[in-house]
Amino acid sequence: MKSKKLSHYDEAGRAAMVDVSEKTETRRTAKARAFVRLSKAVLKALPENPKGDPLEVARVAGIMAAKRTHDLIPMCHPLALTHVDVGVAVGKDGVEITATVATTGQTGVEMEALTAVAVAALTVYDMTKALDKGIVIESVCLMEKTGGKSGEWRRGEAGKAGRKG
Repeated sequence: MKSKKLSHYDEAGRAAMVDVSEKTETRRTAKARAFVRLSKAVLKALPENPKGDPLEVARVAGIMAAKRTHDLIPMCHPLALTHVDVGVAVGKDGVEITATVATTGQTGVEMEALTAVAVAALTVYDMTKALDKGIVIESVCLMEKTGGKSGEWRRGEAGKAGRKG
């Protein structure tokens, strides 16, 4: 088995942006998820928030964040995203946030999807923190990705990761 190495370092061990100029352009997608654990009081107050609908603001913040990922994560390439969708779903213990991102390019969009859900989750916190400082953001993770040399990958059941194959 070939040993993998971290790709964002040069031979001298310095941080470096990966050169993707030789990679083939393919359609690439990624889906990420985050969960914001909220108290019953915050969940009940969501529709009546004086700052506006926190879930809609979070959704828009997630879309904007995906588009600006390269400004936040030092070695990310600026990408021409062809689609970003951020969804929010209220459950009994909080809000599940999902983001699906797509592009046709030479590098993947996993970081854009993860950034979208993380910023959307932080926005829920910001919009509701006046009601409860104990809000917890958890389970930020990549759920699936497609395209590129490594092909398709999906998070397996019970948190196990695996390639589709």
